[in-house]
Amino acid sequence: MTRPFRLLPLFALLGGCSLAPHYVRPGLSAPQSWKTAPGWQQATPADGAPRSDWWTGFGDAALNDLIVRAVAHNQTVAQAAATYREAVATTREAHASLFPTISANGTVTHTHSGSGSVINGDTISTGSTTGTTGTGTTTGTGTTGTTTSGTVSRGSSSTNYHLSLAGTWTPDFFGSLLNTERNASLTEQARLADLANARLALEGELVTDYLSLRAADAMIASLTATTAAYQRSLTVATNQYNAGIVARTDVFQAQSQLASAQSDLEGEKRTRAQFEDAIAVSVGENPAGFTIPALGMAWAPVTPVVPELLPGTLVERRPDVASAERQVAAANAQIGVAKAAFFPTVSLSGSGGFENNSLSGLFSSGATLWSLGAQVAETLIDFGARKARLAEARAAYDATVANYRQVTLTAFQDVQDDLIASQILTRQEALLRQASIAADKSEASIRNQYQAGTVVYTDVVTAQATALTARRALIQAQSDRQNAAVALIQALGGGWADSDLSRSSADALAATAKPAPQP
Repeated sequence: MTRPFRLLPLFALLGGCSLAPHYVRPGLSAPQSWKTAPGWQQATPADGAPRSDWWTGFGDAALNDLIVRAVAHNQTVAQAAATYREAVATTREAHASLFPTISANGTVTHTHSGSGSVINGDTISTGSTTGTTGTGTTTGTGTTGTTTSGTVSRGSSSTNYHLSLAGTWTPDFFGSLLNTERNASLTEQARLADLANARLALEGELVTDYLSLRAADAMIASLTATTAAYQRSLTVATNQYNAGIVARTDVFQAQSQLASAQSDLEGEKRTRAQFEDAIAVSVGENPAGFTIPALGMAWAPVTPVVPELLPGTLVERRPDVASAERQVAAANAQIGVAKAAFFPTVSLSGSGGFENNSLSGLFSSGATLWSLGAQVAETLIDFGARKARLAEARAAYDATVANYRQVTLTAFQDVQDDLIASQILTRQEALLRQASIAADKSEASIRNQYQAGTVVYTDVVTAQATALTARRALIQAQSDRQNAAVALIQALGGGWADSDLSRSSADALAATAKPAPQP
């Protein structure tokens, strides 16, 4: 999970060694296959893994458009993108510390001094004035008196020009700056993986909400048709009661059944409204003015085939696992920073320039000046502070290792759970479809028998309730199967891969979330 090697500046190469331990990704045993999917084998070629646009497998153009809008305007993704850009800037700052710091300085100083005095007589005034051009300071003092005779002296003025360059550099003999830069770079990659994970979570949540909304559309359409059928049954029961054929209890039962179905219909409308509002927030819009047209009975659920993936490759296809692993590597580099604190720090400085009281002679050989210096600093006694920081860095490394292993184990659990869910729901959907077809046929047969007077209305109520329950169970199973496919694709990392930690992929990913206007 390392970024391609980047050439370090010459100044870093002149530094020295790194005291960070040699980094090896923490080991974690992975099974060779999934126990709930023993027939799965690694895809050949390896492009059988989920695509980056995995949601297109559900065959819904409206969903595709919502995903584009959500990625561009969702505030959670925008926050993750801003955090990543902050990490990029931190890496650049740490990288710059490997180079010398060079500064330029130029000043022009104008000085005037003068005194008013009488050579043969009493003093009439004394004072001096100094002006400096470039620093912007002026001072003046004076006293006054009176006299009747004397000769006044007029003082003197001078101008001085100064131009210089100065540089300082701290050679990284023990890898403190280099490991600081590595820590920042690895943390940057972790933040990039966090951004990918935030986007994957957004995509999964939006797709789940949208598919659930479409299932609610189907449920509403089914209940609407059911209430219409119940209304017709109530009319039949009322007519037969008015004709003296059946008892009034048949009318009461029909009314109760109709009201119950109407109540269920209102509940489904509320559920749909909640999913619609959740989608509005995901795409960054106010729910008050956001609507999605209903499909009604036109809902035709499509469940994509989940691609093949072996357990051992999962760690390369989950952004949360990648983020945890990069944090381990960053903590390893921080140990090197803590170790380097036990060694001296060497700083080099130098400056050179020109100084003259004439602008035309500023660059003459006689006006040159320069200086070189070196400083060595070493902490002699700190009462265990550096040892404590080293112990802190090692403990932080151990914590990141434990977190990485836990995240990876949780990833295996997610895939295992979603695999069994997808398999069972596929079988359940097939069985519930058979049950729904049989229940519809039974309802139609008993309704005809009731109209013929061969059965009581209680039989009709029972058959209708059974048919409605079967239809709703089938719709729910279809929705659950789609949502299980979404969860499984997410558990497999969606279309993300370890190669997406490269800078080019990072820039493309970060550009999807629009940053806020700059202040």
